[in-house]
Amino acid sequence: MDYTQLGSEILTHVGGRQNVNKLTHCATRLRMEFNDDAKVNAQAIEALPGVISVVQRGGQFQIVVGNNVQQTFRAMQKEIGDLSGQAGGQQKQKAKGGIVSQIISVISTTFTPVIPAITGAGMIKALLAILKLTGVMSAASPTYHLLDTISDAAFFFLPVLLAYGASIKFECNPILAMTIAGALLHPNLAQMMAAGTAIDFIGIPVRLADYAGSVLPIIFTVWLMSYIERFAEKVSPTMIKFFTKPMIILLVTAPLALVVVGPFGIFLNDVVASGAAMIDGKASWLIPMLMGGLQPFLVITGTAWAMTPIATGQLSKNGFEMINGPGMLASNIAQGAATLCVAFRTKNKNLRQLASSAGFTALLGITEPSLYGVTLKLRRPLIAAMIGGGCAGIYAGLSGLVRYAFVSPGLAALPAFIGENPMNIVHALITCAIAIVVTFALTWILGFDDPVEEVTEPQDTARLSGDPQQILSPLAGEAVALDQVSDDVFSQGLLGQGIAIIPREGLLRAPVDGEVVTFLPSRHAVGIRGDNGVEILMHIGIDTVSLGGKHFTSALQVGDRVKTGDELVRFDIPAITALGYEIITPVLVVNSEAYPQLMCRQPGEVSFGETIITLNTAKENA
Repeated sequence: MDYTQLGSEILTHVGGRQNVNKLTHCATRLRMEFNDDAKVNAQAIEALPGVISVVQRGGQFQIVVGNNVQQTFRAMQKEIGDLSGQAGGQQKQKAKGGIVSQIISVISTTFTPVIPAITGAGMIKALLAILKLTGVMSAASPTYHLLDTISDAAFFFLPVLLAYGASIKFECNPILAMTIAGALLHPNLAQMMAAGTAIDFIGIPVRLADYAGSVLPIIFTVWLMSYIERFAEKVSPTMIKFFTKPMIILLVTAPLALVVVGPFGIFLNDVVASGAAMIDGKASWLIPMLMGGLQPFLVITGTAWAMTPIATGQLSKNGFEMINGPGMLASNIAQGAATLCVAFRTKNKNLRQLASSAGFTALLGITEPSLYGVTLKLRRPLIAAMIGGGCAGIYAGLSGLVRYAFVSPGLAALPAFIGENPMNIVHALITCAIAIVVTFALTWILGFDDPVEEVTEPQDTARLSGDPQQILSPLAGEAVALDQVSDDVFSQGLLGQGIAIIPREGLLRAPVDGEVVTFLPSRHAVGIRGDNGVEILMHIGIDTVSLGGKHFTSALQVGDRVKTGDELVRFDIPAITALGYEIITPVLVVNSEAYPQLMCRQPGEVSFGETIITLNTAKENA
């Protein structure tokens, strides 16, 4: 799969890179916000090869790609460039939706950059639990204490980490936001609390609180800071704005955070925590059952983030949580079981391949490919997964199952359920077993409508026949091996196998008959799908996307039909190289996995129209 091409096609259907206001990603999906939602063609994006589904929830446009989301994100980020000034001169579209949708959007945007830190810290905690349980390391050893300190850091300084994510959401200075979070965590405040003396600020009483690991206070504070920053921007004289603007922001925001916003956030934290504890005390099975059964619905609607602040707060204060982890473990394992059952029963080869991969991934804790690619489309397996997850969730709640580390619950994250209670991991294993057995049996009994296998299109006949195919040189210059390209994405064949050419003339021609499927606004890269099924990407230069089309000329458009030898792009080699860019041009077969035999010509001088790559689908011994 060519994820550079996928990223380019996504950008085309969202109205171009100029329309992208925010671009982030999580484990399986791209998360985007736009200047104008009307320019976005969701149906066209969902139809793209490599896109599992499109979700518009929680104030974000989400594109489910699966485990290779990072490759797509990097390709898109490279094309888009810096988004900090992207909306300049444009009227940014206000977020639509109700208050719940806006709250979910704030939580998801704030927490997304933080997830790697708290996940990594959580896994170190899980590792320490294993080492302690097996007697490999004593809890009294200096090494244990140092590793424990490292794992605690992400949770202790959580307000600082969240300040960064919140500053992205509220569009204010991230460094100043993190500085204010640092003020909330300053050791001087802890000393004042320990002294127990009354504190006031210009006569106003200050309620000191422990903000380590807190969530809501810093989110509220950064939201307030975003307005104070705009005020400081307006009132600061231009000549001394560099000094006065940050001073005003800190001088106004930090005291407000300590006197008003912080204590209010701590109060809300306490109310939410007390409510969760009360529910757990009265009906310990209720929350895990609801999470285990309704988690797919929460993911689909984008509201799965709603419980994250509560769970994170519990982990920070108590060292364990029972809000998210137990129910999500039941739900994730149930999704995997339902999807693998589909893989066993289906006669459709494509569905079997997708379900096998997605089902295994879901068992490990990542369910979006399973949910959007299989169970949601087939419906009855989704119902089975929700029932199985709910049943397993009841056991998790009744047994008192808790999660000791912030990781996506699944078989790979079972160490996160190892802690002070040695039976906790046993209860986690039983929860998994219930989810697998109940869900698999229900999916088998309920069945599903097996999709009919698609017939291969006529245009693929030549490719599937095993007849050798030739790709002609699109350039005149010096042919070199692909590993000579300085960009690892090309040299390591991550986008496909092929050859590179150092052109001596600034003219790119079509190497095959076919259709233009990729042509970026920067005009430096062209993708063609040949009539024989071969998919070719030609990338003129390294990092030349940064030129934004300067020194490149072409009238080409996506969808154009081209014949071998047709002019595609003209480019000014002296001007491009004078700016410090390499002009070496990779010519890649992006679907090279379809060709067991792919042979490139030897390095040396090459002219337009010479054969540079020979392809054959027949196996070597055929």
